[in-house]
Amino acid sequence: QPRLAESGGGSVQAGGSLKLSCASFGLSLSIFCMGWFRQAPGKEREAVATFYPGGLERTSYHGSVKGRFTVSQDNTKNTVYLQMSSLEPEDTAMYYCAAVLGQVLRGRRRTCDEAKEADFGDWGQGTQVTVSS
Repeated sequence: QPRLAESGGGSVQAGGSLKLSCASFGLSLSIFCMGWFRQAPGKEREAVATFYPGGLERTSYHGSVKGRFTVSQDNTKNTVYLQMSSLEPEDTAMYYCAAVLGQVLRGRRRTCDEAKEADFGDWGQGTQVTVSS
């Protein structure tokens, strides 16, 4: 299983941008369904985007991030990114990346964009994003 490490969080004013990184130390991310999630204080963790690194054109963006956040990857660094633009105070949260083997999802008869939070077995430690108004 991969070990995941997020970075790139910080404080930014509303309207600004941040780019988060999720590096994998272990297996190639290409065989995993990946997810970006976030958890705001006092709220449940929610999905931001789910995707296969080998098929970013099919990335599923969830909720209010559509049109503002974009997933990308660098295969040479075994790293995926979350580019966040037009940030809003409501985007303030701890952001996590997570992974689940594609074959595990197929065994559960789910595609990557149908993957639920409970499907993801590998999680990073999170990186904090704070957006001020």
